[in-house]
Amino acid sequence: MSLKELKEELLETAKVSYNLGLVAGTSGNVSAYDNEIDAMVITPSSIPYDTMTLEDLVVLKLDGKIIEGYNEPSSEWKMHAKIYTERKDIKSILHTHSPYATGFAVCHEKIPVILIEMVPYIGGDVPVAKFGMPGTESIGIEALKVLKERKACLLSNHGTLAIGETINKALTSAIYLEDAAKIYHIAKNSGEVKVLSDEEVNAMKNS
Repeated sequence: MSLKELKEELLETAKVSYNLGLVAGTSGNVSAYDNEIDAMVITPSSIPYDTMTLEDLVVLKLDGKIIEGYNEPSSEWKMHAKIYTERKDIKSILHTHSPYATGFAVCHEKIPVILIEMVPYIGGDVPVAKFGMPGTESIGIEALKVLKERKACLLSNHGTLAIGETINKALTSAIYLEDAAKIYHIAKNSGEVKVLSDEEVNAMKNS
């Protein structure tokens, strides 16, 4: 995939995230790592998703050096860089403020495995990462501690994080995370929540 194609897919994903309500205004950020240029493409700071264009995207090295683009990169670029540095298998990251999932992040409450879709698309339950200061790599450090085999996690008092080997996979995980959070919220207010057992989860992973 060329850099232009990667940027086009990233922009489309950012707009889909906005249209689905995973982000609002200029909150959240999306990035993708390009092996060929050893750099990441990331959404810019303070530009609304509905007006964002390809020219607004920023290409930068993991040390923060901008190699293409005239905007400031997302203020959370250090979090993205830390994850790409430590997880060579990850090629895309979505940081959202999706309301239901972020609600549980504010409560520091993990989301248990209540839906079968959580197994393939998230990897199990959704853990909560400890609070990291905005704009620093500490968010990435704390997220890495809980992600492990997971494809998504909650960021305490901040939002969510979804990762993937492709942009589409990261987006899919972010979508299923918010769906699970919404259903979990409804279930908690409707009666006793029944959680899938470890045996059931492991059986699905091994099937």
